[in-house]
Amino acid sequence: MPTRNFFDMSSLGQFLAPPFISQSSKANQLRWLWLGFGLTGVAMLSATAGALLAVSLSTTPLMQSHLTAEEAAVFNSGGISKTNLRLPELTRPVNILVLGVKVLSSDLGEQPDPKLGYHALVNSFDGLSDTMLLLRFNPQTKKLTVLSIPRDTRTMVEGYGMTKINAANAYGGPALSAQAVSDMLGGVRIDRYVRINVQGVEKLIDALGGVTVYVPQDMKYTDNSQHLYIDLKAGKQHLNGNKALQLLRFRYDKLGDVGRVQRQQMVMRALMEQALNPVTLARVPQILSVIQSHIDTNLTVEELVALVGFGVQTNRDDAQMLLVPGEYSAAGKYDASYWLPHRRSINAMMAQHFELTQTNSRRRSSVSSTDLSIAIQDSTGDRKAVEKLVRKLKTAGYRNVYVAEPWTEPLSQTRIVAQAGDDKAAQTIREALNFGEVRVESTGHLNSDITIKLGRDWLQPKDTSD
Repeated sequence: MPTRNFFDMSSLGQFLAPPFISQSSKANQLRWLWLGFGLTGVAMLSATAGALLAVSLSTTPLMQSHLTAEEAAVFNSGGISKTNLRLPELTRPVNILVLGVKVLSSDLGEQPDPKLGYHALVNSFDGLSDTMLLLRFNPQTKKLTVLSIPRDTRTMVEGYGMTKINAANAYGGPALSAQAVSDMLGGVRIDRYVRINVQGVEKLIDALGGVTVYVPQDMKYTDNSQHLYIDLKAGKQHLNGNKALQLLRFRYDKLGDVGRVQRQQMVMRALMEQALNPVTLARVPQILSVIQSHIDTNLTVEELVALVGFGVQTNRDDAQMLLVPGEYSAAGKYDASYWLPHRRSINAMMAQHFELTQTNSRRRSSVSSTDLSIAIQDSTGDRKAVEKLVRKLKTAGYRNVYVAEPWTEPLSQTRIVAQAGDDKAAQTIREALNFGEVRVESTGHLNSDITIKLGRDWLQPKDTSD
């Protein structure tokens, strides 16, 4: 059943009444209230339905940058929502490009501030996009799909040739980024964009009260030139905005940028879990302040309300997190390290999750059980239990099973991760094993189709029989 969370409207009225909000500014605050809920990303999609009734339905674009007519034409100009007697609602599936931008003073040609001695972060949207996400809100299937695009993805950027896709925003803003993403993904339609800078991410997480997440390893990195200091210890902990940003920006492990993508997905899912907490409503003023200063979007307030309304009625389990299929370039092949996208796999993923019809390619069905690549990441420390699971999978017809590096987070419940987005195959494995939970995300072993993160539920006698 869909997850719903309703609040009494009388209490909402008391929350918004003077002296909390003056009468003269109340209308603007109500508009920004829903901007706050809508653009906190996946974390805020489960905000309260009752608060939706407090919005003033303006259709004014909420952009901090100007798009030319040619740039605006890159995005689908058709409406995505309608207003009934109650609330705006989505009328069709919507694809939104989200860009996380980091801009240093050096990116603007400025010298380091002599008082600071380093290149400081600038509140701007005109730099490289460190994070790129394509979000699909589908009111027909009730699913939210998040496709992570590695910043080092090698692709064609119009006017600039083959380069890293994150450069598109620096070259031509959200329109060029959207065009590059669409071209790489087989012509997928992009309806709207959202840009948020690094300062905004940090402040937004602080406004949300921080985030509780498991840090998978010790992380330490120093870059004095940009005043970047990362120092995190492994383990489950509650991170403030600065610490969370350290986790999100760290990329100095064997997986590089893809490892960072995996941690981004972990943080997004953790924020989703926290978003159901009613205390979020009390943090609206802080959220509004961040939104007004650090976000640029061509969404309207009405459209944001429709997106939030969709999120309120969506089960959290229907949030799918994917990764653009590909592999790292071989050392020395190019002048830089790239993520090389797999075109055929991209076509299959876009057909399955974005309903994109490919004119010259066939939609690929799920991989057969014989060919399915299944990785096991153990969190129990019980070698015999792992061996027993391997035997059970092979008995069930899965031949390509291997044991990968352990999963450092202790799990009480096994996670069956659809690493390549094949949720049907993951569910079939779940039914064969009769334990665990299915997750569609890309936090598993990179080369697998399915990753089983083995938890302590497998150690129960009823689950370990052959």
